[in-house]
Amino acid sequence: MPPVSSSVRALRLGDFTTDKRVVLLMALAVPTGLASVAAAWALLRLIALCTNLAYHGLFSFADLPITSGRLGPASVAIPVIGCLIIGLMARYGSEKIRGHGIPEAMEAILIGKSRIAPKVAVLKPVSSAISIGTGGPFGAEGPIIMTGGAIGSLLAQTIHLNDGERKTLLVAGAAAGMTAIFATPLAAVLLAVELLLFEWKPRSFLPVATAALVAAVARAFALDDGPVFSYAGVMAFTPWHLVACAAVGVLAGLGSGVLTALVYAAEDLFEKLPLHWMWWPALGGLAIGIGGLIDPAALGVGYDNIRHLLAGDLALQAVLLLLVVKVAIWSIALGSGTSGGVLAPLLIFGGALGALATPLLPQAAPGFWALVGMAAMMGGTMRAPLTATLFAVELTGNLGALLPVLAACVFAYGVTVLLLRRSILTEKIARRGHHISREYRVDPFDLLRASQVMTTPVQTLPDSLTVAQAIAHFTTAQPVHTSYPVVDEAGVAVGEVTRADSLAWALEPALHEQTLAQALQGRELVHGFPEELASQIADRMALSGAGRVPILDRDSGRVLGIVGRKDLFRSRARRLREEAERASFLRRAPSGAG
Repeated sequence: MPPVSSSVRALRLGDFTTDKRVVLLMALAVPTGLASVAAAWALLRLIALCTNLAYHGLFSFADLPITSGRLGPASVAIPVIGCLIIGLMARYGSEKIRGHGIPEAMEAILIGKSRIAPKVAVLKPVSSAISIGTGGPFGAEGPIIMTGGAIGSLLAQTIHLNDGERKTLLVAGAAAGMTAIFATPLAAVLLAVELLLFEWKPRSFLPVATAALVAAVARAFALDDGPVFSYAGVMAFTPWHLVACAAVGVLAGLGSGVLTALVYAAEDLFEKLPLHWMWWPALGGLAIGIGGLIDPAALGVGYDNIRHLLAGDLALQAVLLLLVVKVAIWSIALGSGTSGGVLAPLLIFGGALGALATPLLPQAAPGFWALVGMAAMMGGTMRAPLTATLFAVELTGNLGALLPVLAACVFAYGVTVLLLRRSILTEKIARRGHHISREYRVDPFDLLRASQVMTTPVQTLPDSLTVAQAIAHFTTAQPVHTSYPVVDEAGVAVGEVTRADSLAWALEPALHEQTLAQALQGRELVHGFPEELASQIADRMALSGAGRVPILDRDSGRVLGIVGRKDLFRSRARRLREEAERASFLRRAPSGAG
């Protein structure tokens, strides 16, 4: 047998590739979850403090509403000042605090090797608290997802974990942060799977679930226990109700497209201004202030609006005004690059659509169609239907809403997938020059063995061939491969010679009389075995730079076949053709058949 390459490991195939390192990650997920809950508690208190200072002149952490009546003209300056501060923080602190929070977390995972700077962990929640506290129509979930992710990333960087493990802790922190804000651990785990992990492995799932569970337990002590927006309304799920849920889903899907278009239209308009981007949030703050004069309910995070929509106690005129004003100031402010989350506003937008459509829908408990609209808007806009479904159930504690909400989310998701190339989250990343695919599937090479893709028989060179003869072989006018396995008299592989070897040897005449056995002595042979997966061979080729890998009999070392890049491409092309072919249900009988 030839010297074995260090890249060839013992074959251990199974359902998963996860090893014992996952136990370490689960252990690290515990402090990550606890720290994320602490960060969520601090963020909510900071939002309350900023609100009370800005609108009530009080140094208080109590949850006081922005206003109980109409605001005076001077209040327009409050969000302008708040957003100006955010612009300065982004300019001289970190530009990464601008935006929703979730796209930034996705970008850090895919492009930034899951590294988040410590200053982002501090500046993001502070800037979001100022934004929301001075009237910004945003949610707290985006910032805390970014902050929780930063906590996990910083912990991973401190103890020098690799990129994959660092990503796992980043997402664990994000899931814990969302759980801390909304008490939705299952939805937080699904959000990680549908939006952030870009994989489905026990290595990532187990630590993320651990962090979410720890956050759910700790939240009961640090914040409130139970559902955030408790709702007990039920509805009989008849065929007509299914049709109605589908209709709400389609409406929410179309609304998702409108919201996405408005946000990025506003961003495009700001891009055309002859001003540094540092000043854009202040202009967004001006829009917020004017909107607050029209409808004060549109200011701030709007949790009270969600409660009123679920209670069904808002007049349709009030719902319509809230929807129009909130959408306008939210899209302008978000396009300006200020800091804040999108999830809570999406709930309000979807709930308002559901409430407005209620008179046209089948009879249900007050606020039920608003709930269905909330989930559908979230599922369609974020393209996370399973997350939105469980989120609505956990948020309200209403398991009876599961089927209606699922139906609406599925149709909303289908509409946005068919009509929009990207979601409101991935469009921002695409505008920065990066592409994200939201379709996860098994690598086709993980379904094939090396024996199924290798080429046989194999052209080899004898180890008795001299170096001079090998040089002549590669420099002949006849077509030759880039490399050949070298075998002894029994057909056992002793090495591999490449065209690059022949070019190097041509410059060393002293080696020309040596045999290939002598010239290749001690060199490791990158090879594979027939029972190995094609993906393992492909990885070995990528790591070693080998263009062709001989496949050997594990016992004798004889060459059975060879896998080259063309073989891998051919198997991939075959899989693409299989996916593209459309089988006919009724096959036409061959001509002449009796």
